[in-house]
Formats: sequence, C-alpha cells, structure tokens
Amino acid sequence: MKTDPHVLIVDDDRDIRELLNDFLKRHGLRVSTAADADEMTAMLARSAVDVIILDVMLPGRSGIDICRDLRSRTRIPIIMLTAIAEPADRVVGLEMGADDYVSKPFDPRELLARIRAVLRRLEAPRTVSSQPKTVYRFAGWTMDCARRRLTSPQDVRMELTGAEFSVLEALVKSGQRVLSRDELLELAGSAAAYGYDRSVDILISRLRRKMGDNPRTPNLINTVRGGGYQFMPEVTAQ
Repeated sequence: MKTDPHVLIVDDDRDIRELLNDFLKRHGLRVSTAADADEMTAMLARSAVDVIILDVMLPGRSGIDICRDLRSRTRIPIIMLTAIAEPADRVVGLEMGADDYVSKPFDPRELLARIRAVLRRLEAPRTVSSQPKTVYRFAGWTMDCARRRLTSPQDVRMELTGAEFSVLEALVKSGQRVLSRDELLELAGSAAAYGYDRSVDILISRLRRKMGDNPRTPNLINTVRGGGYQFMPEVTAQ
C-alpha cells in the first residue's frame, strides 16, 4: 500500500511550523517538524523522510551547514527557506546541494508546488518499469536512466541529486545539440523548481566537479558563449 509522502519541516519559528504542518496535511502530505538540528537528527533516525524543508537561520548550526552535512550522506531532496533574498545566498545553498530555494515571506501554495516538483523527480524512476530500460554510455561512463544511476569509468557509482541527474540526462539525450538554459530547465523538468538564471549554471558546475570535467578544457560539457551548454562525447544507447 502506497503511503503519502513524508515532509520534514526544520524551522525555529513555531508559527511557520504550525502553519505548514496544517496546510501540507490538508493537501495529502504527512508532516513532521523540528526546531533545530538535534530534533531533525532524532526525527531522521526514527522515520524515513521524502523531502526536507530547511530554514537557513537556525539556532546553533545554520541551515547551510546542515544542508552540506546532509548532502554528504543522503540524497533526500532539500528545499531551503530563507528571509534573505540575496542571490548570493541562494547560490551558496544550491552549491551545498539544496534542490530548491524559497524566500520568506512565501505563499504556502508556492512551497507546495515546489515540494510536488521534487517529488515528481523522485517518482520518475518508479514509473518507468513498463518502459524500455535505456542505458547510455559515453566516454567510459554508464548512465542508467531507469535506476537513476551514474557509474564512472572506474566503476564507481556517483551520488547525484535529482536535479543534477535530470540535467545530465537532458544533455546526454540532446544528440550533441546546444541547449539553452531555458531548454535545459524545461527538458529536465526543473522549470517550476528553479526561479532564477544561475540555477542551471550551478547544476552544471556541480556536475563538472563530481565528474572531474575541467570547464577550461572540457571533455564532457562545453559552455557555448551566448548559447548555453553542449554535451560533447558520442553517446551509445541500449
């Protein structure tokens, strides 16, 4: 029996926790709440969570530090909340591995839409069982889209977030065609989850870092000035 998605809200503002708890439950989600890193850790030890809503400004450890630590050991989607709307702060959060970013004050309906967007990316590999399980190979890498797995030429499984995998998948399937940032967002199914220009650049930067692709002398992803990005290797599919 399928259970409703479980959302964990980590925010020291009690009013926000209660507001989101009531609103998200009314829309079919299971909700748990935590006021700080310790309560979050205890909750994660007790129960599986599908999405974490994480405030940046927390007592003790900041949300940015918590996000970096979580991303080093789990691929649970993370949506950051912040009262600071500076683009630089969004960049830092995304570079630490967050899947999305929402600025306070926010409309709960917007947050719900973003939660559903990351849940759809989670559901994607579960809904393709009736479709051909396509595996792509390029430059020694193996990308299994059905299992959402990327394996290096050294046969090491790479840990990618859902957004990173979706962007790489769009590039791999592009047939070496130059894709604009907007096209990448649309093909990756991330347009609703990312609301500003640098989001694609950050995801590409994270992919390059994880895959060891030097942007100055790229072997995998080429930056096309004024155009977007181009996947360079020849790709075979099976």
